Amino acid sequence: MKEPAAILEAVQSQANWIATTLRDLVLVESPSDNKPAVDEAVRLVASLAKTVGGRVKLHRQKLFGDVLEVRFGSAHGGRKPILLLGHLDTVWPLGTLRTMPWRKRDGRFYGPGVLDMKAGVAMALAVIRALSQLGVSRPITLLLNSDEEIGSPVSRPITERLALASQAVLVLEPAQGIACKTARKGVGDYRIDVTGVASHSGVDFASGHSAILELAHLLQTVAGFTDPGRSLTVNPGVISGGTRANVVAQHAFAEVDVRIARSSDAARVDRFFRSLRCSDPGCSLEITGGFNRPPMERKPGTVALYKQARKLATELGFQLDEAASGGGSDGNFTAALGIPTLDGLGAVGEGAHAAHESILIDHLVPRTALLAVLLANL
Repeated sequence: MKEPAAILEAVQSQANWIATTLRDLVLVESPSDNKPAVDEAVRLVASLAKTVGGRVKLHRQKLFGDVLEVRFGSAHGGRKPILLLGHLDTVWPLGTLRTMPWRKRDGRFYGPGVLDMKAGVAMALAVIRALSQLGVSRPITLLLNSDEEIGSPVSRPITERLALASQAVLVLEPAQGIACKTARKGVGDYRIDVTGVASHSGVDFASGHSAILELAHLLQTVAGFTDPGRSLTVNPGVISGGTRANVVAQHAFAEVDVRIARSSDAARVDRFFRSLRCSDPGCSLEITGGFNRPPMERKPGTVALYKQARKLATELGFQLDEAASGGGSDGNFTAALGIPTLDGLGAVGEGAHAAHESILIDHLVPRTALLAVLLANL
């Protein structure tokens, strides 16, 4: 195996290439809900991957951007590949570059999607270039999804299939501060729809059954299900109902976000939502939704992977801590399958999904070198 110092030097030689590639990726806006835009980003990365020997496979999609799978290294010899996992879609609509332009300022790169997570994509490609330069070859699969920001509805089966055939999964999502992520919460989305009886609030108030009042009662019950001791949170984030102030509301709904740290809590939460009942017999209730991401729990395989990464980071000259995140990623799916998964190996920065989204330039080379050293040693 190549020494970490040699790999660091090879990655340092890629610094300008990383910056240029990252700029090119950010300038290709790729919102999840715009297939042509995401497909343009896919084509850019596919062309870059081919220049370093990548064998490209497109998983064609009708409603979402195509999913990009790239294989590197020999498939012979019996070694399972390492799966590098990320996504090319962002939360930013087309035209965001007009108000959030790509720019370099005060030691940072700014732009839509620069942190979440186009820097991770540029880093992965630079790692392949650096290892190729050093003659290090091992089977690697790079999977870049097109729908991660909206729950991975089409890419999840692809991610899970490739993960099951892999030795480990390294997720290119941004760091938690400067730490990698060894645990993430699972994510649930529920919708509560209440139907009441409309009436004129002045002329015929007593005949009405307010969906809004009933929903308000239900949300008090829902909010009470939060259990900080179990890291279980229930947040009614969207609420709407009624038509006019002088009409007893016939319809009201709420959208509720649920986060869990333990897989065993998913069934418990679901039973709770399905058991809700209206207190007003004149109202009816419909509950839809459920969990779309299982939690990524801190299990032995992931802990062992983190300890190896921490040791290698020390050899590269920096400290790598671990953290748990309340947010989900595609790494949740792979960890739930029992595949050792280390998340948050992408860029260091701040402002994901916010107008000040940016990355710290000084961390790009060390973090990329860590990814390369990990691949060379697994």
